[in-house]
Amino acid sequence: MTTSVVHRNGRPATADELAPLAFAGYAHFTAMQVRGGRVRGLDLHLERLRNASVELFGRALPDDRVRTWLRTAARAAGPADVSLVATAYSPSGEFTAAAAEEEPELLVRTGPAADGPDGPLALAAVTYERYLPGVKHVGEVAKTHALRRAVGDGFDDALFVDRRGRISEGSIWNLAFWDGTSVVWPVAEMLGGTTMAVVRRQLDRLGVPQRRQEITVADLPGLPGGVVMNSWTPGVAVHRIGSVPLPDAPSFVELLHRAYEAEPPASL
Repeated sequence: MTTSVVHRNGRPATADELAPLAFAGYAHFTAMQVRGGRVRGLDLHLERLRNASVELFGRALPDDRVRTWLRTAARAAGPADVSLVATAYSPSGEFTAAAAEEEPELLVRTGPAADGPDGPLALAAVTYERYLPGVKHVGEVAKTHALRRAVGDGFDDALFVDRRGRISEGSIWNLAFWDGTSVVWPVAEMLGGTTMAVVRRQLDRLGVPQRRQEITVADLPGLPGGVVMNSWTPGVAVHRIGSVPLPDAPSFVELLHRAYEAEPPASL
């Protein structure tokens, strides 16, 4: 039984349909983990696709159609647990001015379920700011380049710092810190992650204090715990950023996982 399928607009994609897309990069996506045919934060994934399509294409596919296509691909994959990536793109491609009536199309790809690394991780601090940071767009060569350079320098991944020295996000991660009583979210231009949004709303329901703060590398010694999170996991411990160590904070990691697990999963 395979876990990998590729659908275009709700049906299996052909090689002829995929060939031009292999050479194009004007698109955006969302990635999710499907467990038992259900997804935590499904409303947030649909919202991300909708908002980013309006930003890039001027219009968006209806949520109910997107949800149907996600469900169709997940069921075609076979197992109830899969990873799923939905990519919205312009059929006219890039380097063109699309017609006003052109509707975006949707690719859905499934693969084996994933849970992320065990950690703890060491992150290299890299000065970088993403273009359209609020959109999860494709073709970001800088992110992979930064990741590979970080690994070559003995780190596990890269963390981005903006021109003002503020920590923003990781290559494929959001970050959260612990100050001993509250969860601290970095303030900077970044992509708002769906897992981050799930955790934040469940922490609110659990009555856990949260706050937002501009954080620099120089601020890290005053924060006794840090994690990265994405669609794989609500929290992987970080033990070093650049040359600055972060204390082990297993109770913080456990809190974030507990908050994530409190989110009721929605059926595709």
